[in-house]
Amino acid sequence: MKLYTIDTGFFKLDGGAMFGVVPKSIWNKTNPADEKNLCNWAMRCLLVEDNDRLILIDTGIGDKQDERFFSHYYLHGDDTMDSSLAKHGFHRDDITDVFLTHLHFDHVGGAVKRDNEQLRPAFKNAIYWSNKKHWDWATNPNEREKASFLKENILPIQESGQLRFIDTNDGVQFNNNFNVRFVSGHTEAMMLPLIKYKGKNILYMADLLPSVGHLPIPYVMAYDMFPLTTLNEKKIFLNEALENDYILYFEHDPVNECCTLQQTEKGIRVKDVFRLNEL
Repeated sequence: MKLYTIDTGFFKLDGGAMFGVVPKSIWNKTNPADEKNLCNWAMRCLLVEDNDRLILIDTGIGDKQDERFFSHYYLHGDDTMDSSLAKHGFHRDDITDVFLTHLHFDHVGGAVKRDNEQLRPAFKNAIYWSNKKHWDWATNPNEREKASFLKENILPIQESGQLRFIDTNDGVQFNNNFNVRFVSGHTEAMMLPLIKYKGKNILYMADLLPSVGHLPIPYVMAYDMFPLTTLNEKKIFLNEALENDYILYFEHDPVNECCTLQQTEKGIRVKDVFRLNEL
């Protein structure tokens, strides 16, 4: 098995929304905001090469939305899905599986492309993986979350016949050294890949823990549907990660790709930060 970091660029989100009840005077030290109170965030995906399967975890925001939509998110950076795949010798048509942690637009937007005004899967040879609980949640969204679930990002996957569902039993095996953990604080039945790699366990954090700056337990996003559930899930996963020496892989941290953990007087905090290719 080989793992590859797939960078798809950066975007900006409101710092207050990203850190919830935590005062700006605190979070601004780790994630400085601009004059509009916006912080910089990565859209970092992961590619898993395992025998004859090439599994892409999440797809970034994509490029099919209109100028008005993108004007809210200030996309920037030189990396794209295609350029990052090419850097490792791959093309999007090589992807056999697209594993979607959840269906918010910054995770699934790149899963669908606009082709002569038709919306089609951007990875034509891939099976797309979600789970029934989250799919139903996303396709029948509540008023608070529906702006994050865009039909044009989701329904074409099902209409193509390329959609499959994963069993929602926690710890279900997706592939050889790839298990799936489920959390529901951020959104219903979000999936976290737990991957055994080079003698280590790598936990893909998705939106349970967007960045190193979110390690303290109370640092919970205002975007989370059930913040108290997130609090509990963070405690469980951070303690499990510390006890078992997991490596955390961050999807949104603009600087830090991976980290290990240590116990401190203030709680569980970063031990070492590094890039995946340094393992």
